[in-house]
Amino acid sequence: MSDVVGAAHALIDPEQQLPYLRELRGLYEGRAALVLRPESISQVSEIVGIANAAGIGIVPQGGNTGLVGGQMPSGDGTEVVLSLSRLNQVRNVDAAGGTMIVEAGVTLAAAQDAAERAGRLFPLSLPSEGSCEIGGVLATNAGGTGVLAYGNARALTLGLEVVLASGEIWDGLRTLKKDNTGYDLRDLFVGSEGTLGVITAAALKLFPRPAETAVALAALPTLEDVATLFRLSEARGAHSLTAFEFMSRFTLELVTRHVPGTRLPVREEAPWYVLIELSSAVEGGGAETAMQRLLEEASEKHIISDVVIAGSLAQAQSLWKLRESASEAQRGEGGSIKHDVSVPVARIPEFITAAGAEVERVCHGARPVVFGHFGDGNVHYNVTQPVGMDRAEYLAMWNEMAGAVHDVVARFSGSISAEHGIGQMKRAELARFKSPVELAIMRKIKAALDPNGILNPGKLL
Repeated sequence: MSDVVGAAHALIDPEQQLPYLRELRGLYEGRAALVLRPESISQVSEIVGIANAAGIGIVPQGGNTGLVGGQMPSGDGTEVVLSLSRLNQVRNVDAAGGTMIVEAGVTLAAAQDAAERAGRLFPLSLPSEGSCEIGGVLATNAGGTGVLAYGNARALTLGLEVVLASGEIWDGLRTLKKDNTGYDLRDLFVGSEGTLGVITAAALKLFPRPAETAVALAALPTLEDVATLFRLSEARGAHSLTAFEFMSRFTLELVTRHVPGTRLPVREEAPWYVLIELSSAVEGGGAETAMQRLLEEASEKHIISDVVIAGSLAQAQSLWKLRESASEAQRGEGGSIKHDVSVPVARIPEFITAAGAEVERVCHGARPVVFGHFGDGNVHYNVTQPVGMDRAEYLAMWNEMAGAVHDVVARFSGSISAEHGIGQMKRAELARFKSPVELAIMRKIKAALDPNGILNPGKLL
């Protein structure tokens, strides 16, 4: 397989391999027989075909920003990491048609920039957008802050190019908005975490760029008020509501404590905060006027206790930084046990209350860090260690804590993974919460497309 990519891109030396074998948080670290860096789909096809014939496991990897270990090889050193980072071409941007075709190694930020240069918008946005790559984003069906208005990665994908376990290439790079000709293979591969095929390129949807946006940070007395404000924002904002992010007071305390250049701009502290964004296709005050009216009504109804509206692009960016720094800020408080879950939007307040009781039962003094995408039900329910507790001792409770929180999620008919995938971290939990029928269907699909089990072994199933 080394001959396919050449010696310079077939990494054997452990020091050269290290960036591909350890994920950013240090939770997962593996070993690999080889790290291969192909530059074309033909090279990917040849590598996978050889691996399939020899029964060698292939671990596809993008920007190595995954949070559940799905991009990491096992520790036995027999698998090959297949880095897609050199497949980094923007093949086509069709501004008039509202589509673009990009290769798997294009970073999310580069895809956004390509759309912007064409006067269009690719709305998927993640904190890791400077390093995460399109192949990984689609393999995990990433969400982000724009899901409320534009949908997740699956909704933004029109077609795919995929190398199958056999080494064959499926060219599904169609840019049609409607194609009702049988099973939707695109949706099969999006979210499959590299276990069914290797995504090498994608046809993506583009949108008109907003002419104007308005951003506000509101303080709210209760979680029920957050839910009420969301319903009011939906009713008054309709399609102009492009983001509705919520954060607990403790979350913002950590941000302002540990992230330089951040401060809480509202005068009064409150238990909960919401970041609202409205967008308008028309210049001249449409979004700002709508925001003013929405917040005036919310204030009159005593839903919000304080609010600040960004008066400039810089102020809007500073408000967004508060939300986007929530994950980073937790590192300064010691160990953190992460949960990326979703529940029905109307039941988010109930879920958070119930989960808080379980956290206290499992570990007295543990501190929930709650934030997320309220409008699509995605709650990042993270739990920071008690003050003064040993970090390693706390993190040893991960499975017990995660199991307790996931049990609460199940009570509310939710999902144990909203946007990060299953990977290695949640594989056993998936078996607890998926029905036998669902698991059987998934295993049959896996067996049909990857009969030798070479694609990302040990992940998801």
